[in-house]
Amino acid sequence: MVWTWRFEKADGSETAPAVEPEEFGLQADAESWIGEVWKELLDGGAERVTLFEDDTEIYRMSLSAAAEA
Repeated sequence: MVWTWRFEKADGSETAPAVEPEEFGLQADAESWIGEVWKELLDGGAERVTLFEDDTEIYRMSLSAAAEA
Protein backbone atom coordinates (compact mmCIF):
# COMPACT_ATOMS: atom_id res chain seq x y z
CA MET A 1 0.00 0.00 0.00
CA VAL A 2 1.17 3.48 -0.88
CA TRP A 3 -0.30 6.65 0.60
CA THR A 4 -0.14 9.84 -1.47
CA TRP A 5 -1.60 13.34 -1.44
CA ARG A 6 -3.29 15.24 -4.26
CA PHE A 7 -3.11 19.03 -4.07
CA GLU A 8 -5.93 21.20 -5.35
CA LYS A 9 -6.81 24.85 -5.88
CA ALA A 10 -10.11 26.24 -4.56
CA ASP A 11 -11.82 25.34 -7.86
CA GLY A 12 -10.81 21.67 -7.49
CA SER A 13 -8.15 21.67 -10.20
CA GLU A 14 -4.91 19.90 -9.39
CA THR A 15 -1.90 22.07 -8.60
CA ALA A 16 1.79 21.43 -8.01
CA PRO A 17 2.66 21.49 -4.30
CA ALA A 18 5.03 24.08 -2.84
CA VAL A 19 6.72 21.27 -0.89
CA GLU A 20 7.47 18.10 -2.84
CA PRO A 21 5.79 15.11 -1.17
CA GLU A 22 6.97 11.55 -1.03
CA GLU A 23 5.09 8.29 -1.14
CA PHE A 24 4.30 7.05 2.34
CA GLY A 25 4.06 3.46 3.55
CA LEU A 26 1.69 4.30 6.40
CA GLN A 27 -1.34 6.56 6.67
CA ALA A 28 0.05 8.00 9.91
CA ASP A 29 3.25 9.05 8.14
CA ALA A 30 1.29 10.80 5.38
CA GLU A 31 -0.85 12.61 7.93
CA SER A 32 2.17 13.62 10.03
CA TRP A 33 3.83 15.06 6.93
CA ILE A 34 0.76 17.13 5.98
CA GLY A 35 0.60 18.37 9.56
CA GLU A 36 4.16 19.65 9.28
CA VAL A 37 3.90 21.38 5.89
CA TRP A 38 0.26 22.43 5.45
CA LYS A 39 1.03 26.14 5.89
CA GLU A 40 3.70 26.08 3.20
CA LEU A 41 1.32 24.23 0.89
CA LEU A 42 -1.43 26.79 1.51
CA ASP A 43 0.98 29.68 0.95
CA GLY A 44 2.03 27.99 -2.30
CA GLY A 45 -1.51 27.90 -3.69
CA ALA A 46 -2.95 24.57 -2.56
CA GLU A 47 -6.36 25.13 -0.94
CA ARG A 48 -7.35 21.48 -0.44
CA VAL A 49 -5.68 18.10 -0.24
CA THR A 50 -6.94 14.60 -0.85
CA LEU A 51 -5.37 11.50 0.68
CA PHE A 52 -5.20 8.33 -1.41
CA GLU A 53 -4.36 4.75 -0.51
CA ASP A 54 -3.06 3.47 -3.82
CA ASP A 55 -5.90 4.60 -6.17
CA THR A 56 -8.61 4.79 -3.50
CA GLU A 57 -9.64 8.21 -2.20
CA ILE A 58 -9.70 8.15 1.61
CA TYR A 59 -10.66 11.74 2.45
CA ARG A 60 -10.34 15.40 1.49
CA MET A 61 -9.67 18.39 3.66
CA SER A 62 -9.34 22.12 3.33
CA LEU A 63 -6.03 23.69 4.22
CA SER A 64 -7.62 27.13 4.52
CA ALA A 65 -10.00 25.82 7.23
CA ALA A 66 -6.96 24.73 9.24
CA ALA A 67 -5.58 28.25 9.02
CA GLU A 68 -8.81 29.66 10.46
CA ALA A 69 -8.80 27.31 13.47
